[in-house]
Amino acid sequence: MNDIKIGNYTIGSNHQPFIIAEMSGNHNQSLERALELVDAAAEAGAHALKLQTYTADTITMKGAYTIEDKNSLWNGKELHDLYKMAYTPWEWHKPIFDRAKEKGMIAFSSPFDETAVDFLESLNVPIYKIASFENTHHPLLKKVAATGKPVIISSGVTTREDITESIEVLRNAGCKNIILLKCTSTYPATPENTNLLTIPNLIETFNCTVGLSDHTMGVGASVAAVALGARVIEKHFTLRRADGGVDSAFSLEPEELKSLVVETERAFLSLGIIQTGILPAEEKSLLFKRSIYISKDVKAGDILNDTNLKVIRPANGLAPKHWDEVVGKKVKTDLKAGTPLNWEHI
Repeated sequence: MNDIKIGNYTIGSNHQPFIIAEMSGNHNQSLERALELVDAAAEAGAHALKLQTYTADTITMKGAYTIEDKNSLWNGKELHDLYKMAYTPWEWHKPIFDRAKEKGMIAFSSPFDETAVDFLESLNVPIYKIASFENTHHPLLKKVAATGKPVIISSGVTTREDITESIEVLRNAGCKNIILLKCTSTYPATPENTNLLTIPNLIETFNCTVGLSDHTMGVGASVAAVALGARVIEKHFTLRRADGGVDSAFSLEPEELKSLVVETERAFLSLGIIQTGILPAEEKSLLFKRSIYISKDVKAGDILNDTNLKVIRPANGLAPKHWDEVVGKKVKTDLKAGTPLNWEHI
């Protein structure tokens, strides 16, 4: 699989995780708050800021559906009203993107229909994200792929056949760089239904960079995902969950986002190599292993036994594995207690 260059960042198996802060509707219909979110994401160390580009009318229609699910964060809301409340006004995109770029972040979005792609192209976004609920929308996939830009696609609510078809559509339509995100499309998701062991399988099956779109609480799932090969992590982000908003309940706060950046990088750096020997960094610590010492003064000709020998730190004497070889042997010379035992003494 190829490394993918986005601005100053490189995404790939040998590079530290690329962290995306998803604003979604957490601006709560305030551009000022949206810009505060950008600043906070940058301060926390996120590498990218992502929006969602749609209107209520480009994603659904009035009267189409009302959510009736007691377990849903949006129970009782009509879809059209929900999206009207959650959408990011298109005229906000440029100031939000400009602020993100000023702060050194990549700025991009998820288009939800073809008109959104045209609009985002006018803003020259460097990469696209396909949301889980749009990942079988083949006309949209073809439109995005035709831009020639890298595409991140989430795998939520799809069968293996679905995602295979969607990746084929993207590749056939001109997309050369695909990042596939493991995703569980429940809000929030539980650790139990996140199934991170899927990540190595996705890497092997689709031969592309794989990441995690993480809707769980906290950062644990994301850190574990990096250990399993994920190199892109997407998390919803807000200033404070107590402020409310359509996605606030499963969004990270700034301190948590900073922890995500730090801990996923630590997880990546910790992977290292397959190590079975002593690292150069460990060599000084060898001294503090145990060895065999004279524990009681002995005279030349005395027999070594468990009353005048002891296995202690440091490791200046014979290794403990030689205990049975030296017990019962005579010493050649007088030795004081505290002397590390060596072969020349026997």
